Amino acid sequence: MAASPAPFSLSASTVPARLRAAAVAPLAAGPRWRGRMVVRAKIREIFMPALSSTMTEGKIVSWNTAEGDRVSKGDGVVVVESDKADMDVETFHDGIVAAILVPEGGVAPVGAPIALLAESEEEVAAAVAKAQELAGGGQQQAPPPSADAAATPPPPPPAAEAPVAAPAPVAAGTKGIATPEAKKLAKQHRVDLTKVTGTGRYGRITPADVEAAAGIQPKPKVTPAAAAPPPAAAPAVGTVPKAAELPPVPGATVVPFTTMQAAVSKNMVESLAVPAFRVGYPILTDKLDALYEKVKPKGVTMTVLLAKAAAMALAQHPVVNASCRDGKSFTYNSNINIAVAVAIDGGLITPVLQDADKLDIYLLSQNWKDLVKKARAKQLQPNEYNSGTFTLSNLGMFGVDRFDAILPPGQGAIMAVGASKPTVVTDKDGFFSVKSKMQVNVTADHRIVYGADLAAFLQTFAKIIEDPESLTL
Repeated sequence: MAASPAPFSLSASTVPARLRAAAVAPLAAGPRWRGRMVVRAKIREIFMPALSSTMTEGKIVSWNTAEGDRVSKGDGVVVVESDKADMDVETFHDGIVAAILVPEGGVAPVGAPIALLAESEEEVAAAVAKAQELAGGGQQQAPPPSADAAATPPPPPPAAEAPVAAPAPVAAGTKGIATPEAKKLAKQHRVDLTKVTGTGRYGRITPADVEAAAGIQPKPKVTPAAAAPPPAAAPAVGTVPKAAELPPVPGATVVPFTTMQAAVSKNMVESLAVPAFRVGYPILTDKLDALYEKVKPKGVTMTVLLAKAAAMALAQHPVVNASCRDGKSFTYNSNINIAVAVAIDGGLITPVLQDADKLDIYLLSQNWKDLVKKARAKQLQPNEYNSGTFTLSNLGMFGVDRFDAILPPGQGAIMAVGASKPTVVTDKDGFFSVKSKMQVNVTADHRIVYGADLAAFLQTFAKIIEDPESLTL
């Protein structure tokens, strides 16, 4: 009778009397019996979830429950630190937390079990036993050697095999076992092959044997001059050079990466495989500064104004909002989502202003305020930090006049904005004046964005910044 994991009942209509009598007794005696019909305990695993597309492992920040607590479907049982944020992980089943496999502060790969959930109190003991089995790797340890075995010396290592002697040369008089080159030489020098002893494999006559029989001195082997090593091949696009591991500095303190810092490091190294180029553009900001002073009391930040201007320019130049994900094609994004780099304690994250071209600056400001608050608390949802199609990095508030940003993987361009500073400029008539000017540098993926595309985008962006009334529409 085939085994069935689901509960079943024994009745005269389903099981013959002869088998019914044989099966009921073992069931009454307990679960450890040799029959095939077994009622298995329901023990479920709580797995480490993938909270983002780049997450490979997660760290347990805190457990909201303890062993022995009863939980219901949808309850948040644990807080996990991903590579971007801390998130509550819910359970998909009702049950009792029988065993916690990964304690607070522990790290587990995505998909690994972090706790066991028992359906009822009867299954708790079985779940605890399973947890011990998982902790031991699921393998039984080998028994310790007995005293007799310990006293027995280990067998000596096998003796090295004697080298196989080379086959002895065949005696003279064997005709016809010569290489084609040897036959050619023998004909040229009138050598009788029947009188030549071959020294080649299986007594084969070689050209050297013929030359020796003809009395010709072998040519000395000239050692070739050490040739210059061939030039190293250029790494193919898509390959990432491995960073050299440098020895530690004496007296230095080594601090391992946090989960977020490790993710940032991985993304930055991956960006080296993208053929990127950079274009800078100076922009006058007097009118933008005046607009900012008007809308600042209403909660609008300079970051939002720049993001809105970039989104409006991207709407006119969709190729800059595109991306290359497979190295073979363009991906034109239907939405314009501006990711903005934000430094937080222990890392860097890029909250995303979604549909920035369609929302006014006041709604964008409210959204941005909420995103920054959640980012500082590490409570961003995955779609709030991994859905960007274009990135903006602004260091102008720190007085940085210009810098280059590293292109994030999966995006076509990133804009680096410097500080606006008073600068002496000349107009078309040659008159001097002092105006505020900022430097904007854009790093782009040259597989999809060309120099002319980026220059046209920057011209449009500069027109919006220098005449910013359209930002308030």
